[in-house]
Amino acid sequence: MTTTSATQLGTPAHPAPPTLRRALVHAGLIAKRNLLLLVRSPEIIVFVAIQPIMFVLLFRYVFGGAIRIPGVNYVNFLIPGIVIQMVAFTAFGTGIGLNEDLNKGILDRFRSLPMARSAFLTGRIMSDTVRIVFSILLLTAVGFLVGFRITEGAGKVLLALVLATLFGIGICWIGAWIGLAIRSPEAVQSGGFIWVFPLTFVSSAFAPVSTMPSWLQPFVRANPVTIVVDALRGLLVGGPFKATLTTNMIRSLLWIAAINLVFFILAIRQYRRIT
Repeated sequence: MTTTSATQLGTPAHPAPPTLRRALVHAGLIAKRNLLLLVRSPEIIVFVAIQPIMFVLLFRYVFGGAIRIPGVNYVNFLIPGIVIQMVAFTAFGTGIGLNEDLNKGILDRFRSLPMARSAFLTGRIMSDTVRIVFSILLLTAVGFLVGFRITEGAGKVLLALVLATLFGIGICWIGAWIGLAIRSPEAVQSGGFIWVFPLTFVSSAFAPVSTMPSWLQPFVRANPVTIVVDALRGLLVGGPFKATLTTNMIRSLLWIAAINLVFFILAIRQYRRIT
């Protein structure tokens, strides 16, 4: 008795690996699914919008009168800092979203479909990139309502948007790695607070480095949040930040490349380990 192989029947014994185009299409479908979940949960959008607005109003009207920056209006100093802080907070959504899908078995369901293995993780980063851009535009609009003004040209404004988005993607890869490595959503959220809050608040996001204790200043100056925020200030409002714009741009791009590369590799390794 002879056995007819799958190959003889015209069906390959193993499905061919997806092409790059198919992988991107599959990732786009996952991203669309994640964004639709946000649209269908308006309370999440409201909370995402309210938090940055509260930070803007708090620092603008409560602390703004007590902080003086030579040559720069405080609101122009503030908005780039809050933009990067809110971009960093996006990592919470990345980590918690991946973790919830993992614990609910949604990842296993997607794995049973004939789709690229990388689509689940890549799609999450794609949808969170949309969230990052939305947060940046929202904060900029709110900033204009409270006195923020851009003094540089359109080219620099576009470059600032790209820089902030790329930094946010790198932070999302950190969130993805944490979300895949830790089992409970609560632990993911707590773990996020441990590193996001010091990284953003111990920086030049809200106050000049020169006003901080001398023992703290070296860390603050080396903090990637400080470097990226000061680069944004040079691109958007100029003033005293123009002098260090080139240096801060180079340092920002180096930090962004390093963060994206290192945590992309760590997240991919962790993803392959659990799948």
